[in-house]
Amino acid sequence: MREILYLSREDIEEVGMSLIEVAEAVQEALRQKYLGRVEMPPKPGIHTLPDAFIHAMPAFIPELGAAGIKWVGGYPENYRRGLPYITGLLILNDVETGVPLSIMDCTWITAMRTGAATAIASRHLARADSKSLGIIGCGVEGRSNLLALNTFFPAIKDVRAYDILAENAKRYSREMESKGIRVKIVPSPREAIEGADIIVTAGPILRNPKPTIEASWLSEGCFVCTLDFDSYVTTGAFRSVDKLFTDDLEQFRYYQGSGYFKETPMPLGDLGDLMAGRIPGRENHSQKIICVNLGLAIEDMATAIKLYDKAIEKGIGKKLQL
Repeated sequence: MREILYLSREDIEEVGMSLIEVAEAVQEALRQKYLGRVEMPPKPGIHTLPDAFIHAMPAFIPELGAAGIKWVGGYPENYRRGLPYITGLLILNDVETGVPLSIMDCTWITAMRTGAATAIASRHLARADSKSLGIIGCGVEGRSNLLALNTFFPAIKDVRAYDILAENAKRYSREMESKGIRVKIVPSPREAIEGADIIVTAGPILRNPKPTIEASWLSEGCFVCTLDFDSYVTTGAFRSVDKLFTDDLEQFRYYQGSGYFKETPMPLGDLGDLMAGRIPGRENHSQKIICVNLGLAIEDMATAIKLYDKAIEKGIGKKLQL
């Protein structure tokens, strides 16, 4: 009788995988990508409500023995029902037989690998001496991105955050302060953005956005990482920067063809190009740079296979019969 390991969100947290371990997994996934050793088709999706999505994200990384799919939904109005914006499951498969090995909650993995990818992009594209951070969106990704950047940019002391829901922002500030990170909650996106060395936009992804971040808000030498496509950054701001990157050019083209990024210029390259040295990243202290991180299935699979191995080693999770 075949068995499959089920890992709940609680199980995944019990495994105790650190942010540094997640970043190492994500970096290796990106390395395998620029070497041309991964299979990752653009993610198809369905849309049951306006601005909501359910995406299928398959990937295979031979070097890591990681193959599977993430089935993930993003519903901006879920907060009205007391539900998280992002929910979903990830399935790992045996690379030799295709038999499912594990089903696991994907929300922790999604949040942590997103933060790790932002930190990796920032190490290539932000100023090494960055001291201030502006966060738009105080949800799950706003948390994981702050934790990741705090880990890899210890000089950051000035953190400003904005959320459309004031109570969310206050809760975010209290939670981050309990982790030793002081956050100033500001009443407008502009106050979070202006003067910030690193900026992260982590709102919901919108089909027809009404972006607010203008070119004039961006300080000399800043780095912006958008996790919500073009929901907050205006076309003018995208066009004003010295360099524009993404985490995956193929998926960027796919989304442009699907109606997103209507007037956004084509990025110069992606994180794989940067890591391989094919395209230079930051070249001086004054450049303004944006990276559009769309989220890659290879990052999920690289993290998930490590989690699975650690869970097996520690005896965490529930075995179910197939």
